[in-house]
Parts: sequence; structure tokens; C-alpha cells
Amino acid sequence: MKYSVANFKITCTEELMQIAQDLLADAAGEAGFESFEEITDGLKGYIQQNMYDYKALDAKLKTFPIPNVQISYTIQEIEDRNWNERWESTGFTPIDIANKVTIYDAAHYSSDVAHTDIAIGIDVRQAFGTGTHQTTRLVISALLDNNISGKRVLDCGCGSGILSIAASKLGADEIWAYDIDEWCIKNTRHNTVLNNIDNINIQAGDVRILTNINKSFGIIMANINRNILLNDMSAFVQVMEKDGILILSGFYEIDAVVILKRASELGLIETRRHKEDEWICLTLRLSRI
Repeated sequence: MKYSVANFKITCTEELMQIAQDLLADAAGEAGFESFEEITDGLKGYIQQNMYDYKALDAKLKTFPIPNVQISYTIQEIEDRNWNERWESTGFTPIDIANKVTIYDAAHYSSDVAHTDIAIGIDVRQAFGTGTHQTTRLVISALLDNNISGKRVLDCGCGSGILSIAASKLGADEIWAYDIDEWCIKNTRHNTVLNNIDNINIQAGDVRILTNINKSFGIIMANINRNILLNDMSAFVQVMEKDGILILSGFYEIDAVVILKRASELGLIETRRHKEDEWICLTLRLSRI
């Protein structure tokens, strides 16, 4: 999948830089940008090339809510290569979640590093999901707070497969996972083998594949871009079991208002939230009359 990077330059006082960066990320996220990197004088934003719409981006920047803040940007294509290569060569140190789950780098460690009942080895090959990011840890925390045993689970945008593997090790009966990126599909398959998991069905595609899966789900989890969530939530509801649980992350706490507004329209009720730094994870229950 080909990406472009926008280099946003923010001109403002030092005191306003952090909030300007946060609000810019929020605005650019609404225009389709998926991830961001803070730099000294602004922000880098990454977007799929086929999703880039300069008119939508410019419209968001024209309504930037802080006076006396100037934003300019340039955008360029990113070379199609494995940008995680250097990071993958050094790996990550083991991560403990709630003293119950250990995520370890399978390329550099063994399961012996775990001091918890559940150990998940991840060998990341150009896919999101190691436990090093707040949202991954938040979703796993949400899974720990729910009864997964015997449930059918849906993992939307599976990345490295870490959330599917966590659900399986927490007792899920059957997991369906999908991702639009072929790298993620390969990596999820690879990691399921590493963890001796055989109950994850992995599909290539986006939310539209749900129309071809004649299943309903007790647990649905999606750790993806806010705009994609807003667009796909109605499809999630269509395949949720009565009193099913929807776990959403991949967005800032400031975005919870718009997510919950859409959730309410679909008959979803917030039951719990987990927060780490500026990131948030919402647990929603479907309440059908």
C-alpha cells in the first residue's frame, strides 16, 4: 500500500505548539490521515495515496480553531519500502499488561521472559501492533475486563494479529480477522503460527467482507483510524449479537464525543473507557429493544 507524507509547519508561540499539534492531528485525521509524528516546528502526517484529498484538508485548515496560528504544508510520496526495517532489527522490550499478559518480541526473546499467565510473541514485519503503542495496550486491557471465553470475536484491521491472538489466549472460541494491507495479512498468519493458534480466520479486505461472512459476533474490536471507525460502525452493528460488545480505539480522547454521538445513533451504549496519555479506548454495548 502506497503512502504520502505531509510536512505541516506550524507558526505559533511555544506555549501554543502542543495544543496546535493536537488539534492539527485531529483536523487532518478527519481529512483521512492515519498517523502522525510530532516534529519541532509542526507535524508529519501519513495518508494512503488513494485517500488524499487536498480540498478536504485545506477546508479543515481554514477553520483551524486557534487564532494567530499559521499552518502550511508540503506533501510527497513515500518510497515503497519497509520503513520498519531498522526498528524490526532492534525490536522491543517485553511489555506487561495488568500483570496478566506479556507481549514479547519473538525475534529477540522467548516466552521465558513472561511472568504472567498469558504470553504473546510478536514478530513484526511491517505491521502495526506490538503493544508498544498505547491503543494496543488499551484494547487488550478492555479484553481483560470482559468475558471472552467461548465468544466469537471479530478483529477489524488486524495489523500484526496481536489482538486476535490475545482474544484466542483469553478463551475466544472463534476469531475472524481482516485487514486491507497484504503485509498485515501475512504478518498475522505468521504470528498465529508462532503462538500455536489455530482458531483465527484471516481475510484480506475492508469492512465489506462482512457481507460474505454469515456470522454474528459477541465481541468486535477495532483499533483503527477515527474516520474509518465512523464509517464502519454501522456495519459492525449489523453483525453484532444481541448484547454484543464493541471495543474501539485508535483515536484521541478529544474524539470520543463524535464517536459516542455516532454510537448513540446506532443503539450503542458506553459501558467503560480506558485511557493512556491522550489516547482512549471505548467499550460499547449493543442494546436492542
